[in-house]
Amino acid sequence: MPRLFTGLAVPQAVADALRAWQGGLPGARWIEPGDFHVTLRFLGDVEATVADDVVEALSGMRARPALTVTLDGLGIFGGDRPRALYAAVVPEAELLDLQAEQERLVRRAGVEPERRKFTPHVTLARLRRDATPEATAMYLSQAPVFAPLTYTLDRVTLFSARDSTGGGPYVAEAEFPFA
Repeated sequence: MPRLFTGLAVPQAVADALRAWQGGLPGARWIEPGDFHVTLRFLGDVEATVADDVVEALSGMRARPALTVTLDGLGIFGGDRPRALYAAVVPEAELLDLQAEQERLVRRAGVEPERRKFTPHVTLARLRRDATPEATAMYLSQAPVFAPLTYTLDRVTLFSARDSTGGGPYVAEAEFPFA
């Protein structure tokens, strides 16, 4: 049973730039730059028949122009129990529209509705229990200035994850060009 999600790949040049923020945070399990992505819709562990239905549904994505993605800062998910360090993605209308379309398509394929609010980001590290709120606040206060990173892409990728704990490695199972 594959663990699937749709997402936007991060080009190598942007991934290389994001490496500058990897390191110096106790309790961090750093994500390999080749696995950086923006998750559009996490599907979870799905049966093979549902996976096939998802691929068929995503093939019906409407045509759209290339999408510009801008990363504009660092953040931590989890508040008092930090669980991830991320690079924030500017939630432009085109990106939100693409994510909403992904949601509609995968629901038609039989996937349960997503209950969490979409917060576009690129995960840089998963944080273990020993990553305290104080340590993460210190890390963010001492991190180099985050100059915005912008890139353009023209497709959505359906990824699978073989490691059930998250963080990769990820495999591109299918690609869905915008045009």
